[in-house]
Amino acid sequence: MFISGIQQMGIGVAHVHDAFKWYNIHFGMDIPMFEEAATAGLMLPYTGGEPRDRHAILALNLQGGGGMEIWQYTSRTPVPPDFQPLLGDLGINICKIKSKNVEESFDFLRQKGVNILSNPTERPDGKKHFFVKDPYNNPFEIVEADSWFATTLNHYSGGVYGAIIGVSDMTRSLRFYKEVLGYNKVVYDKTGEFGDLQGTDGGFSQFRRVLLTHNEARKGPFSKLLGASEIELVEVIDRSPRTIFEGRLWGDLGYIHLCFDITGMAEMKAFCAEKGHPFTVDSSGSFDMGEAAGYFSYIEDPDGTLIEFVETHKIPIIKKIGWYLDLRKRSNPAQPLPRLMLKALGLGRKKFE
Repeated sequence: MFISGIQQMGIGVAHVHDAFKWYNIHFGMDIPMFEEAATAGLMLPYTGGEPRDRHAILALNLQGGGGMEIWQYTSRTPVPPDFQPLLGDLGINICKIKSKNVEESFDFLRQKGVNILSNPTERPDGKKHFFVKDPYNNPFEIVEADSWFATTLNHYSGGVYGAIIGVSDMTRSLRFYKEVLGYNKVVYDKTGEFGDLQGTDGGFSQFRRVLLTHNEARKGPFSKLLGASEIELVEVIDRSPRTIFEGRLWGDLGYIHLCFDITGMAEMKAFCAEKGHPFTVDSSGSFDMGEAAGYFSYIEDPDGTLIEFVETHKIPIIKKIGWYLDLRKRSNPAQPLPRLMLKALGLGRKKFE
């Protein structure tokens, strides 16, 4: 059993194709790994007890990092929160996007007219970052990173690098993210007011913020592509946090889950149950997603934030010629896939102007 990295951030949107185009242009998420219209029939604990129709696109950036599962309800109108979520509210606050050059990313996004929330500045660990919002009110942190799969593509951004997650009890949440998800290295643990957060909604509050990463490289078929990642836990001190998805369904507008690519789902199920975080959703074997297939499950962090696990079974390498890879037939599942095979995914790139 092992985690290969962050596979994707789930983002609930109102118009899936418009959102894919926006993330494609601005963040280089230009490889649609799969696109499927179907019924979400296994998420009943989080969809009001009813199957719901949806349309989803999983988009990747071949420079490295996790993808985005861009997800739209088609059988109901997705609902926004009835309040403005603030930094430290419970759930996924901000999606991290990695950058090869933060200043150049800033200039590029400013020229594109993106809603920029802050100028580039340094985090407590000295890395440069800044914050933006997409047109759908989702905040993103653009952050300096040195974990890359390819650097020859003409875009400053890589894929998803992690998340800022609001928690109510730092000690309890640290145990979960360290023990269950393997983020066992503390980069910093600071308490106070932070000038580098003050462009974000609610960023003027007092916080305890802990940045976590992993001290060993991930392993598995997609580990080189997904790369290193980080989780920043934020506990607000001077107000009572609200739950971002309170009164709403999974799949409504905003960040709906953080997904990890894993190997060994049966072992993961036993491990999570032992740690007090049993599976709340379990596809119980391979689940067909049209152009891809896998085994997926969900658990909750101590505040109910949804964490998805996917054991990938089949992916399209080159769709036009029908080249699909069945990962269940690999003799050494810990071995990364050949770089040339992963780079072939770029032949399915879709670019917008």
